[in-house]
Amino acid sequence: MKKMLKILALLLVITSVVFAAGCAEQGEEGAEDGAVEEIPTYYVGTEAQFPPFEIVDDAGNVIGFDVDLMNAIAEDQGFKVIYQDQDFSGLIPALQTGNIDIIASGMTITEEREGQVDFTEPYINAGLALAVTVDNEEITSVEDLQGKTLAVQTGSTGFFRAEELKEAGIVAEIKDFPHVNEAIEEVRIGGADAMVNDLPVTNAFIAAQPGIIKIVGEPLNSESYGFAVREGNTELLEKLNTGLQNVRDSGEYDELIAKLPMYMEEEDTAEGNVTEEVVAEENVTE
Repeated sequence: MKKMLKILALLLVITSVVFAAGCAEQGEEGAEDGAVEEIPTYYVGTEAQFPPFEIVDDAGNVIGFDVDLMNAIAEDQGFKVIYQDQDFSGLIPALQTGNIDIIASGMTITEEREGQVDFTEPYINAGLALAVTVDNEEITSVEDLQGKTLAVQTGSTGFFRAEELKEAGIVAEIKDFPHVNEAIEEVRIGGADAMVNDLPVTNAFIAAQPGIIKIVGEPLNSESYGFAVREGNTELLEKLNTGLQNVRDSGEYDELIAKLPMYMEEEDTAEGNVTEEVVAEENVTE
């Protein structure tokens, strides 16, 4: 009798274990079925003193054409973005070291940079313009820069073009600044004779603050902007290119282009952006 009771007890234990295991497996399957897929988040580096492509508004939000275009791509591709404002010359190093995932900062696609990062398809055509104060009648083209001083933004294609002009014995001095508005101010106060900068940015500044500088001569070259990712990050590059094409096809890109001059005016709010202050807080906890 005792032997029979032991057998029955053993069978009961085995049955309980099997039942519990079955319930656990069903619970895991249920958890998997009900799991919410985490939305990927990418850190976007930008130099937010480059209107109309990126600028900080009165509320401290990063706004501009690049921001709205990147937001549209992110929405199309199902990821989130957090913007980090920093000097333009530090963007590529920050991308290479993994501090940011994407550069969206009016960055010209050049052969040298293509050896450091992977660019998306071009999203806007641009070129370099020569600008002087509105009352300057002496400089009308590059040929008039002999012995002159140029103001440029550090690390920009305008900076590299100015170096070429100096090496050719045309320009006497180059003054470079972290932000383009500082280069414009240097020309305004007479610290530099002219400025070489991206054409759409210079045009946007003139539209917003007429009577300070003017563009002279023909564009110095033809160039295009692209977003950049780390070399070999083909997955993210494909997302950006696909999203960019979809935004173009939908007509939203044309709507953003039409707004280009309006970005010079700082807005009170910018929906969907994470400000630099929030980024700093998140980095502390990582």
